[in-house]
Amino acid sequence: MATPNEMSEADQIKTFKDFLVQYNKLSELCFNDCIHDFTSRTLRSTEEKCTLNCMEKYLRMNQRVSQRFHEFQMIANENMLALAQKSGNPS
Repeated sequence: MATPNEMSEADQIKTFKDFLVQYNKLSELCFNDCIHDFTSRTLRSTEEKCTLNCMEKYLRMNQRVSQRFHEFQMIANENMLALAQKSGNPS
């Protein structure tokens, strides 16, 4: 059986893996959308602006989706509590 420290470490590893998946997804998405010229080692100003806008939009969208998920989860929990109270089965 895992100790609390091991579980915490496992949670930290999972969180880090989730972060890397999101980071890689963002990098690939913005790269594919914004980088079209491979004749230079440096980014052109239009490419740099595009990648910054892409990143900001992705992060705002991700934050909004998380916020909406949290709101729907709270509503679902309230509905379950109300249903349990109505049927006489307290949680």
